[in-house]
Amino acid sequence: MANILGELLFALIRSIVAGWAYALWVKLATWLEPKIQQRWVKVAVGGLLGLAAFFMIPILMGLLGL
Repeated sequence: MANILGELLFALIRSIVAGWAYALWVKLATWLEPKIQQRWVKVAVGGLLGLAAFFMIPILMGLLGL
């Protein structure tokens, strides 16, 4: 019984953290987008953010044990 409740609690915390991270990401992108004027800079910043996410997502998943 404790194992089932632990799994449910872990799933709840994981969904809350994922929702919070997504909301933070959208807020950051909404803040950053009007500050960048040129198209090639937007492409470069998007590429750098994508590269950072490519490496950070597996690290965060490993730390959370997902």
